[in-house]
Amino acid sequence: MMGTGESLALASAVFFGTTHFLSALLARRADATAVALYAQVGGCVLILAAAPLVPAHDVTASALAWGVLSGLGTGLGVTFLYRGVSGGRLSVVVPLSDVGALMLPVLVGVVLLGERPSLLSWAGIAVAMPALWLVSRSPGDADGEGRFGNGSVDGLIAGVGFALQFVALARVDSAAGLWPLVASRFASVVAIMPLALGAHASLRLRPRLLLGAFGTGALGTVAIALYTWATWQQLLAIAVVLAALYPAIPVVLGLTVLRERVSRAQVLGLVLAAGSIAGIALA
Repeated sequence: MMGTGESLALASAVFFGTTHFLSALLARRADATAVALYAQVGGCVLILAAAPLVPAHDVTASALAWGVLSGLGTGLGVTFLYRGVSGGRLSVVVPLSDVGALMLPVLVGVVLLGERPSLLSWAGIAVAMPALWLVSRSPGDADGEGRFGNGSVDGLIAGVGFALQFVALARVDSAAGLWPLVASRFASVVAIMPLALGAHASLRLRPRLLLGAFGTGALGTVAIALYTWATWQQLLAIAVVLAALYPAIPVVLGLTVLRERVSRAQVLGLVLAAGSIAGIALA
C-alpha cells in the first residue's frame, strides 16, 4: 500500500510536470530566461506568504544554507530547461534534464548517505529510466532525428541543477518548517540574474505572459514543498524517482489539452512508469 511519502512525491511530480508544460509554452512566446526569472519571483511571493502558517521549531543556519544551495540548483535548472525547450525539441531536452535529475540524487542517496532501497524498489528505480525517456519522446522521434540536436547541452546542464535542488532539499530539517524553502526561492532569483545579464535577455514581458510566469512559479513552489515533505518521510532515492516521473504529465496534457497524438513509445513509457511506481510503492 502506498504510504504518505510516496503519495507526496507523486503529487510533486504532477505539479512539476504541469509547471514545466506551461512554462515551455510561455518560453516559446517570450524570452526563456525572463520566464524563468519571473516564475521564481512568483514562487517567492507564495512561499513567503505560506511560511508563517507552518510551525517552525528550530530554524538553523544549516537548514537555511541547504535551502540556499537548493535554490541555486533550481535557478540553474529552470533557466537552462526553459532555454532548451524554447530553441530545441521538448522530446530531447526533457529526457536529458530528467536523467541527470534522477540518477545523481539516487547515487548520492546510496553511495554517500548509505540508503539501502529494497530489491523491489531497485527494480522500480531501474524501470524508471527507460520510462522517462520513452514517455518524453514525441511521435516523430522513432528515427532518432534530432536526438542530440538543439537544446541538448541545455538539457544536460538543467539536469545537474535539478539534481542539486533535489539533494539539497532532502537535507533540510523538518523542524525549520518552510523557511528553508523561502531561502531557496530567493536564492533561485539571485542565481538567475547573472545568467540573464550574461545572455542579454529581455526581461520585459506582456502583462498576460508575466502573470502566467508568476502562476507557473507558484505551481513549481507547491511541487518543491511536496517533494521536501516527501523526503522527510521517505528515502531520498525513492522520493526522487517518484518525483522525477513528471514527464508523464506533459504527455497527458498534450493529449487532453493540445489534442496531440500519442506514439507507441509513449504508451510503453507510460506503462513502464506505472510499473515503476508500483514497484516502489509496494516495496
